[in-house]
Amino acid sequence: MPKKYHVTLTPEERIELDAMTRRGRAAARRLTHARILLECDEAAGGPAQRDEDVADALEVGHATVARVRQRFVEHGLEAALEPRPQPPRVHARKLDGDGEAHLIALACARPPAGRSRWTLRLLADRMVVLGHAAAAAAAADGRLSYETVRRTLKKTS
Repeated sequence: MPKKYHVTLTPEERIELDAMTRRGRAAARRLTHARILLECDEAAGGPAQRDEDVADALEVGHATVARVRQRFVEHGLEAALEPRPQPPRVHARKLDGDGEAHLIALACARPPAGRSRWTLRLLADRMVVLGHAAAAAAAADGRLSYETVRRTLKKTS
């Protein structure tokens, strides 16, 4: 299958990438992407290696080589060297400040009959039953995970 994106480095870019890889004072991913570009360079005097050979030599995936070449062609040198920014992960909080206060009060209270202590799962279930986990009750499953209870209790201890 013929390459869709051809990397052709200018002499200045080649010198910059070569110096960067020789110094070795950059993030590992940035150095690896620089080496990928140097090996894929199809300019005069460049090695113009195949993607498979570059991937094997640098111990990266074939998709990584193709992705770095594509980002170099479409967005330039700096975009090819930097990792793509990840979108922020936004999760609705299941317990707000009021819910956390109720959880702590519940954890300090006497455990249910027949139990010697509260478990994380018991606390999570009781919070939902009492209606203190508003976001959890509004969620599709209407549950509060024991991990949320654990994290909340850990940060308040």
